[in-house]
This record gives sequence, C-alpha cells and structure tokens, in this order.
Amino acid sequence: MTATQEGSRRRVLADLTPLRTSPHYRRLWFGNTVSWVGQGMTALAISLQVYDITRSPFSVGLVGLFSLVPLIVFGLYGGAVADTVDRRKLGLASATGSAVLSAALATAAFAGFHRVWFLYAIVALQSVCAALNSPARTSMIPRLLPPEQLRAANALNSMTTTFGMLVGPGLGGLVVGLGGYQIAYLVDAVAFSAALYAMWRLPSMLPDRTGAKRASVLDGLRFLATRPNLRMTFFSDFCAMILAHPRALFPVVAVVWYDGDARTTGLLAAAPAVGALLGGVLSGWQGRIRHHGQAILLAVACWGTAIAVFGLTRNLWLGLLLLALAGYSDTVSMIFRNTMMQVAAPDEMRGRLQGVFIVVVAGGPRLGDFLAGSVADLTSPAVAITGGGIACVLAIAVLALYGREFRRYDALNPTA
Repeated sequence: MTATQEGSRRRVLADLTPLRTSPHYRRLWFGNTVSWVGQGMTALAISLQVYDITRSPFSVGLVGLFSLVPLIVFGLYGGAVADTVDRRKLGLASATGSAVLSAALATAAFAGFHRVWFLYAIVALQSVCAALNSPARTSMIPRLLPPEQLRAANALNSMTTTFGMLVGPGLGGLVVGLGGYQIAYLVDAVAFSAALYAMWRLPSMLPDRTGAKRASVLDGLRFLATRPNLRMTFFSDFCAMILAHPRALFPVVAVVWYDGDARTTGLLAAAPAVGALLGGVLSGWQGRIRHHGQAILLAVACWGTAIAVFGLTRNLWLGLLLLALAGYSDTVSMIFRNTMMQVAAPDEMRGRLQGVFIVVVAGGPRLGDFLAGSVADLTSPAVAITGGGIACVLAIAVLALYGREFRRYDALNPTA
C-alpha cells in the first residue's frame, strides 16, 4: 500500500491513535468491548428466561421497565458521585457489582431457582450499577487522552457499544440454546474480568474539585443552565429521539408495509444498529471537522430526513438502507456531542453532565416510542413516521436559527 493510499484509508476509517498512544485507554476500551458483549448476552437470556417461566409477553416487557426506571432515577445521582469520589474506585466498585450480579444469576440458574421476582430484582440492580459506572468511566477518558484525541476515542467507544448490541443478543441466544441460561450468565460474569482488570490498572482519578466536598446534582443542573452550547447538545438529541423515533412501529410496519413477520421486524430493528456501527468504523473524516455544533445540527437533520423518507417507501431494502443511514447519522451526532461535553466542560462537572446524558439517552427514545405509537393510533404509521421526521428537521432548523453560538462552536477554541 502506498503512502497516498494509506493516508486515504486513515481519512475514511476510524482513527486508532488513542489505542496506540494510551495503554490505559486501550485496556479500558478492550475491557468495555468484552463486557458489552456479555451484557448483551445476559439481557437476552433474562428476557428468554422470564418468558420461559411466565409465557407472558407483558412479563417480558416489564424487564425493560425494571431496567429503565433505576437508570433514570440513579443517572443524575451517579454523575454527582463520579464528581465527588475517586472515579477509578467508583468504576471498580460498580463493575464488581455487575459481575457479582451476573454470578448470582448463574448460581440461581445452576441451582434451579427460577423466580421472576428474582430476575426483576437483578435487572434493577444491574441498572443501578450501570448508572454509577457510566459517568465514572466516561469522565476518566479526558484524563487519559489529550483533547485532540477525544473525538477519535468517542468514535471507538461508539463501536464498542454498537458491537455489543449487535453481537451480544445473537451470541446469547446461541449460548442459551447450547448450554442453558446458566452458561450465558456465567460467561457474562467472566467477561467483566476484562473491564475490572482495565480499571485496576488505572491511576487514581480524583475529580478536580474546588469548594464543597460533595458534588451536588442541583449544582450540575445550574451549571448546565448557564452553558448554552452544552444545552444545545441535549436539545438536538431530543429532536431526533422524541420526534422521529419509529422503533415502536417496526412490528406494525413489517406486517402492513412489507407483508413480513418477526424476521422482518428483526431486520428493521438491526438496520439502525448496523448504520451506527458503520458510523464509528467510517469516522476518520470527522477529524477534519472544527465546527462541531454545525456537524451535530446537520447529522440530526439527516436523521430526520432519512426517517421521513422511510415513512414514504414500501420497498424493504430501500427502507433498511434509510434506517441504516439514520443510524449512521445518529452516531456522528453522538460522537460530536460527547466530545463537546468532555472538552468544553470542566473536570469537576463531567460526571454530572454524563449523568444527564444517561437520562436523556434512556428516557428520550421511550418518549419517542410513546409519541410514535400515539400518533400512529390516531392517524396511521406513515403519518407518524414521516410526520415525525419532518418535525425533527423543522425543530433542528429552529435550533440552528436560535443557536448562533452553537453553530460557531470551534473545536480549537471550545466554549461551553
């Protein structure tokens, strides 16, 4: 490969510089990749086990509720804790808690203890651990890498998450089919060892704090209220996740539009994830973008446009392509939003901002599901999906007009 070809490849594919230059980040990234796959396995295994016990789709649906509520309730609190204590110790403790919970699932399955209430309790406690772990882990990254490498690191992190979401459930179904629930849970517990080792090797990560000893959730929200550029990152995400989120309508669309079945629904659900993974893999070009606010606005507008056109098409493969394009756009937006939060916010606020991010990411799509289902029930799926996409584009256009400073945001001179 010539130097020119190598340079062109780097401009397209993900920038691997953070993995090459920081052993701490490299171990953390690898550990998170392994643990995300394990968590995906466990999530599917729990849903399968609940259905096996109850034969009730409603009971399976409650798994999502028991996962969502603690994540939202403890998301802000976890961010405040991450801005108060040693983030390395918090990451270790919460990851250890997740590993112990997976081991408890495996032990119960080996012992033949099959109780739905036990599975619900484990799911809720796993969400609490995740709400504590995510702000600690994310706020560590700016301490491990220079600012110019954070965008590349966020692209690599997006690949980890999406890879786990794609591979984990499929691998979980295979493992459950071959070895039972206990093997799937045991594999997840062992997978956490990679994340624990990475955390163990990190140096102390005390936040750079001044003033009060304990970080306050309210102080974090007050800080966000005075930082228009950071607020805009959340507002722009709400435009996409609430106004144009058609996931809840995939089962209806699969049957009514494409004369399909559960497999068609699976394809529709997988297409955005495939696009999101490509958004991380093909992220090299993003390193040349200085105006991150403009990139976020354009990416969300592309999401809304892709969703709106998806609502008009009745060709399955074109629909899947549009959903993949939407997923790609969402990852581009997420990479730049995370980078802005890490660079423009002071270290003592990064945990709490990540806590707000967890609440937005967890709650926004659920509100979007409710809105899409309600509008589709009153009108039709086509109106709900296409109308939601158009509403997203219009809303992001209003934000673009209102957020002049956000449009001017320069990565070389970041301001919150």
